[in-house]
Amino acid sequence: MATLAASSCLLSCLLVLFLSSVSAVTDDKQVFIVYMGSLSSRADYTPTSDHMNILQEVTGESSIEGRLVRSYKRSFNGFAARLTESERERVAKMVGVVSVFPNKKLQLQTTTSWDFMGLKEGIKTKRNPTVESDTIIGVIDSGITPESQSFSDKGFGPPPQKWKGVCSGGKNFTCNNKLIGARDYTSEGTRDMDGHGTHTASTAAGNAVVDASFFGIGNGTVRGGVPASRVAAYKVCTPTGCSSEALLSAFDDAIADGVDLITISIGDKTASMFQNDPIAIGAFHAMAKGVLTVNSAGNSGPKPISVSGVAPWILTVAASTTNRGFVTKVVLGNGKTLVGKSVNAYEMKGKDYPLVYGKSAASSACDAESAGLCELSCVDKSRVKGKILVCGGPGGLKIVESVGAVGLIYRTPKPDVAFIHPLPAAGLLTEDFESLVSYLESTDSPQAIVLKTEAIFNRTSPVIASFSSRGPNTIAVDILKPDITAPGVEILAAYSPAGEPSQDDTRHVKYSVLSGTSMSCPHVAGVAAYVKTFNPKWSPSMIQSAIMTTAWPVNATGTGIASTEFAYGSGHVDPIAASDPGLVYELDKSDHIAFLCGMNYTSQVLKVISGETVTCSEAKQILPRNLNYPSMSAKLSGSGTTFTVTFNRTLTNVGTPNSTYTSKVVAGHGSKLDVKITPSVLSFKTVNEKQSFTVTVTGSNLDSEVPSSGNLIWSDGTHNVRSPIVVYTSDY
Repeated sequence: MATLAASSCLLSCLLVLFLSSVSAVTDDKQVFIVYMGSLSSRADYTPTSDHMNILQEVTGESSIEGRLVRSYKRSFNGFAARLTESERERVAKMVGVVSVFPNKKLQLQTTTSWDFMGLKEGIKTKRNPTVESDTIIGVIDSGITPESQSFSDKGFGPPPQKWKGVCSGGKNFTCNNKLIGARDYTSEGTRDMDGHGTHTASTAAGNAVVDASFFGIGNGTVRGGVPASRVAAYKVCTPTGCSSEALLSAFDDAIADGVDLITISIGDKTASMFQNDPIAIGAFHAMAKGVLTVNSAGNSGPKPISVSGVAPWILTVAASTTNRGFVTKVVLGNGKTLVGKSVNAYEMKGKDYPLVYGKSAASSACDAESAGLCELSCVDKSRVKGKILVCGGPGGLKIVESVGAVGLIYRTPKPDVAFIHPLPAAGLLTEDFESLVSYLESTDSPQAIVLKTEAIFNRTSPVIASFSSRGPNTIAVDILKPDITAPGVEILAAYSPAGEPSQDDTRHVKYSVLSGTSMSCPHVAGVAAYVKTFNPKWSPSMIQSAIMTTAWPVNATGTGIASTEFAYGSGHVDPIAASDPGLVYELDKSDHIAFLCGMNYTSQVLKVISGETVTCSEAKQILPRNLNYPSMSAKLSGSGTTFTVTFNRTLTNVGTPNSTYTSKVVAGHGSKLDVKITPSVLSFKTVNEKQSFTVTVTGSNLDSEVPSSGNLIWSDGTHNVRSPIVVYTSDY
């Protein structure tokens, strides 16, 4: 992954992870990140010169051309360089070097959504336009499309005075008063050649653009959560992935440039130890400088223990549906209509086409079962050309064009999400697919037509997407992750005309439909920015708390732990409620260091994460479950014993003076929990006053299949401050 930096007291570590094929160069050298901690306060200290001197000393080469990849010198100290293993070992032993890590590639994790969440367009929603215009969102992604209407600066004044960034977008790239900054770490220029970065940036902060659609699908006005805010784009991703050394540079610059928050829809397939996680390190230093980092949870669900971005100083976002869905109907020759999933913009103009089941068109190289799944080289091209291919799985997507089919119908493993395909296609649920197979087997000349996709509005409440990564958190087991969920299914937003809407797709579009936690992450970044416009002096933890404690309850797909708080955390984000939460749980850098000490991290590891020399025996320590976090979670050693768990928390009044909040506990999943709140009533005389309380949870014979949970709600009659309480075992 990558790391982040901070100025003097900010990031002090450099992180490097290994990327075997991409980062490797000639001979036995590979790219390593050399982390040197916080920047020196000496007036005569020049980081780049120091880095060059170190490389010359270690390599014995007078010229280090081709060796030094990047210097980190704005928010923290370090560099990335091409080194042999023996050179890496020598660097690691040098005075001033905190740690050395191999470079690694991470992956991108890939509207009516704002209306669905209650953040209506125009005067229908209360806004603070002056502060919103001074809010800068840093987008670390695959770049941006500067010509997009979503980033037009019509009506915008000059950038905020606090902005210290630059426009280094490369050839034929121009910033403006909306897109105020651009940096490239890929040598390709900041222009988005993929579409992902343009999509995420416009979801968070894009202008309102009327009559936007994907070939007429989803037609309407698309916009971001804070359309009056400014955008700064940091390109770290190419088609091969997102290098951790580039991520680290982007964090380094974004903090120093003056962004107010960072949205990063990038991650690994599983969680990493904090000291090996560049996003965790970067976000720590951003937090210390008052910058909130919002990160996608990952797309490896519904498998348990798949969530990434699990540090408590990161706001980790799952993905869920909205009230709109896209469906593609398949009309069979017998008149029966099957309802499938896809985003199909192709018109078959009322013409029925012959159907052929892969199993019936098996090549000599494969058996009927493999051909039924349309595996590579298993379908006879001569028997498929000009027909609609029917496949028992999504494997047909890889071969459908090469075998000359005019369309595809397949059994979908993801029944809750529609994808774009480069030809007419529809994914059917098992029941409808079996109905199709019965038709094929009972008809001499089966035919069908795949209709153009249509939007339906029949969902009443959000459901967690099947692909959204699930907990529990394996790194900090007493911190519930993900934190929150937001719209991430079938999101229409701006796109790069240089990118492909789907693999092997020759079309070029300005707006497209994508699904993933990459899409939900910028929704929450937009909400965080919206909350900050009403509370500009709030710390990252206060904004995170406001978002988590005002969330809606939701449902999750799947069974077992995949359908519980491990899927959605505190619930579904509610922008309007989050702007006025009443009470918040506050945290600062010292609290997180105490938390890390409670996890028994060594001084060396603490320096990698925080950039500071910390001795836990001399610092404040807390049990990880007693971090003043907006949710409460505890992992127990077994399910068959009686247990008592306590959580210590402190609330800060950000509502009105002379407020009294009464506690209530509502049951959740799993075994019954007995929950006692002491004291059960909190009275606040002044704004910013703090009151502490203890939650004592007792029970026995915990359900070994799902976590046992409840919800603590503090209410003054106007505000409802809700925190999930989750107790689980190690038996999953």
